[in-house]
Amino acid sequence: MEEIHIESPDKGYRRINDDLRHDHNIHVNDKRILRICRTRNIKSTIKYNNHGCTRSAKNPQYLAENLLDREFHASKPNEKWLTDVTEFKWYEAFTVHKVYLSAILDLCDRRIVSFMISERNDNALVFKTVDKAIRTNPNTHSLFHSDRGFQYTNRTFHHKLEKAGMTQSMSRVAHCIDNGPMEGFWGILKRERYYGRRFTCKKALARMIEEYISYYNTMRVQRNLGVLTPLEKYNLYLAA
Repeated sequence: MEEIHIESPDKGYRRINDDLRHDHNIHVNDKRILRICRTRNIKSTIKYNNHGCTRSAKNPQYLAENLLDREFHASKPNEKWLTDVTEFKWYEAFTVHKVYLSAILDLCDRRIVSFMISERNDNALVFKTVDKAIRTNPNTHSLFHSDRGFQYTNRTFHHKLEKAGMTQSMSRVAHCIDNGPMEGFWGILKRERYYGRRFTCKKALARMIEEYISYYNTMRVQRNLGVLTPLEKYNLYLAA
């Protein structure tokens, strides 16, 4: 337990217990792990709330209904994809810079299907994210859900999804929970690797994001996946 805490101080008692089950085949209940953590003063790092919800486009060219309707489960990979863009800051002397992360999350296995990092929050960032997802997952006809940000209400973007055989779905205005698992991923990433740190180099910030997404997909077990990583859940479906 202490080794897990030293390696990943962001982990609370539940995630420590998940690692014990997944990596060491040690099965005990959460309450016992909590008692041990308290006696050994093992505490997770401070949690921060992930505030913010992308605002809807002022002049949307295309709007879709909320077809997902908070059905945050899928029977197979690539059946339902969620997407969003979030920002990160880095500092150069007294100047604040921003980078933007666009990502697509699969609702069956919770893996990050595709992501792109850019200094600009524009249509190209989102279009490249989708293009990459389609290349790596050909013949996918997902329900594609997003908020009503300007990139997703762009008519060219809608045609791109139609051409790929996807059905577009959008959250209602000011209802962040309609895209809850995607918002949840942003919170996980930022709590575990970003909040409490001050980045002074764009390359270091981008590297952190890339390495975390790799870690999240291949090493970070999730209880709602049966104490498996997203990639393990994905491969388990393919092997069935």
